Amino acid sequence: MAGGLNKVLIIGHLGADPDLRHTQSNQVVTRMRIATTEVFQDRSGNQQQRTEWHNVVAWGKSAELAAKYLSKGRQVFIEGRLQTRKWQDRDGKDRYTTEIIAQKVLFLGGKGEAEISREEVPPPFEPIGESEILDPFSSDFEEPAGKDKLPDDDLPF
Repeated sequence: MAGGLNKVLIIGHLGADPDLRHTQSNQVVTRMRIATTEVFQDRSGNQQQRTEWHNVVAWGKSAELAAKYLSKGRQVFIEGRLQTRKWQDRDGKDRYTTEIIAQKVLFLGGKGEAEISREEVPPPFEPIGESEILDPFSSDFEEPAGKDKLPDDDLPF
């Protein structure tokens, strides 16, 4: 492989309303704090929960739409890449912050979906509803036809 892969996919809930700002060159940027929660059983069989907080940054039109339509508690899907910034604190010490730079933002669940028109929301920043999610077990879903398809009893596992 000549290069690498830097890809992040998360589904979580906003911990606060998005923070929209403008850079000195008048670019729009929105910062969001998104929580993802993992539920698991510990060795004793007790259900445990672990929440991870993610710093997400969106730019341009995605930043504007996130600030306009997303709010605290709203569920969101983020696709992007990790980026680490170096900065100095008040004491002059070097600090590092790792953020997800959003390349795709999808609204999931919650209120306000009906208020967003398709014409206003450019891809890949678009709300999705349950009617748009393909269910592989529904009668409308068809597997691609292919000569290489093995009968179930010939599968190697």
